Amino acid sequence: MILRPGLILRLFYINLILIKHGLDEVILATHLFRPLRFLAVFMPWRWFRRQQPPRGVRIRNALEDLGPIFVKFGQILSTRRDLLPSDIAEELARLQDRVPPFPSRSARTIIEEAYGTPLEEVFARFEAEPLASASIAQVHAAELHDGREVVVKVVRPGIRRTIDGDLQLLYTVARLAHRYWREAHRLRPVEVVKEFDKTIHDELDLMREAANASQLRRNFDGSDLLYVPEIYWPGTRTNVMVMERIHGIPISRVAALRAAGVDLEALAERGVEIFFTQVFRDSFFHADMHPGNIFVDPNEPDTPRYIAVDFGIIGTLGPRDHKYLAENFLAFFNRDYRRVAELHVESGWVPADTRIDEFEAAMRVVCEPIFERPLGEISFGALLLRLFQTGRRFNMEVQPQLVLLQKTLLAIEGLGRDLYPELDLWRTAKPYMEHWMREQLGARALIRNLRTELPKWGEYLPQLPGRVDAALSEAGELRERMAEQERTLEGLRADIRRNGRRAFASVVGGSLVLSAFIVAGLDGYTPVMVTAGAPLVSLILGALGGLFWLTAWPRE
Repeated sequence: MILRPGLILRLFYINLILIKHGLDEVILATHLFRPLRFLAVFMPWRWFRRQQPPRGVRIRNALEDLGPIFVKFGQILSTRRDLLPSDIAEELARLQDRVPPFPSRSARTIIEEAYGTPLEEVFARFEAEPLASASIAQVHAAELHDGREVVVKVVRPGIRRTIDGDLQLLYTVARLAHRYWREAHRLRPVEVVKEFDKTIHDELDLMREAANASQLRRNFDGSDLLYVPEIYWPGTRTNVMVMERIHGIPISRVAALRAAGVDLEALAERGVEIFFTQVFRDSFFHADMHPGNIFVDPNEPDTPRYIAVDFGIIGTLGPRDHKYLAENFLAFFNRDYRRVAELHVESGWVPADTRIDEFEAAMRVVCEPIFERPLGEISFGALLLRLFQTGRRFNMEVQPQLVLLQKTLLAIEGLGRDLYPELDLWRTAKPYMEHWMREQLGARALIRNLRTELPKWGEYLPQLPGRVDAALSEAGELRERMAEQERTLEGLRADIRRNGRRAFASVVGGSLVLSAFIVAGLDGYTPVMVTAGAPLVSLILGALGGLFWLTAWPRE
């Protein structure tokens, strides 16, 4: 495992940041470095160290100092309550993706190079001061020549090189963990980094983000739940994206929402409905729903509509995970813990030899205390932690493809708690899940599938007689070929049996002839053989051997 000089310098810088925030003691407390803790007395920076903030705060500050990739990785890790103590996970969830903006002239240069034309030919107005600046890109307000207000998102210069270097370090750490950490086979750190690698590189491609936004906009077209801004495709490139500018109240400004008369209970319930709609109806969900990316349209305060931005991180579910996840949720809402346990085994999330009754009892102990309690009195973070601890007992493997879903679920929890702590999440979500299951598995689903398939059947029905005739002809030819192959195989088996008998006869004949020579050669050396019968025995053995050879002689 060889690191380039540039990465070695980066690793040295990372160590300086860890020392600056007093995280050397956290590293020395890990299982791998615990035997070296005695070296702490020889570290001079520890001799005069003042009292430090809690370790979670120090880790969060260090990640913010290390830059955008570590901030985003920390955000992902905040959802992995199986990997981290609760105090660290809570602090990582507070990581904010805010970094200083890069110069506006650099943004102008990037845009003009992407378009191959001066900025003024594309925009009637372009504001040099960015509206927002994040780790991957920053956003400027602008106006098209037709008067439409838009925002222009520009990828940071040189960010790809930084990302690739830091990812190589993360892979190195993950491989070391896989080699030396006993829990690695279950928690799969290399797979987690791979998932993060894919996510962060997807964010670098603004064409992909624009396509995500367009898909989400189509999914909620005509809906009063969620509004997705329109993409201006003529101005969108891989490193520049132009999108409709939206106006709303940031969801984090609860006081402003109250002042606008927004029904916070309805807003919280509609947020839950949006989450389940994206995950279970569409299998396509906004996976970066932190408060900076969510706004509220206050024009209809009794039925407030969400407005989403920043579609760089989108989660999807395959049909298998989608089905098992939906059934798990429904069984969970119905407190059918046995079904939850069975689904975990059927999906392969726990080993096939897991005892259903034991897993059922363990899930009941974790989940039962949280029902019939408002959101303000429960924590999904604590629930996930206990579920992961329970899963560890049953060798439950972490599913990297569900990490984004966990992250989104925790974000929904945080938004709901801030908006309306009395929200009964289970009462809100259960009817929607039951409706979804009826749509997917009931009579309606059968009718819908028939409607979908009927046009295909109409296309194939005229061809059916010809296809049946061709299939029957092929079946007849196949039977003839199989019969011919069977005859050929039977002939081969007969040849093998004959050759086996000949080989046996040859070996026996050779043994008898050899015995005849041995008996003849011993005549006169052994008292028993000094008889008139020795030549006779030799002759008989030789004759028998000859007969066996004659039977083994090929007749063809």
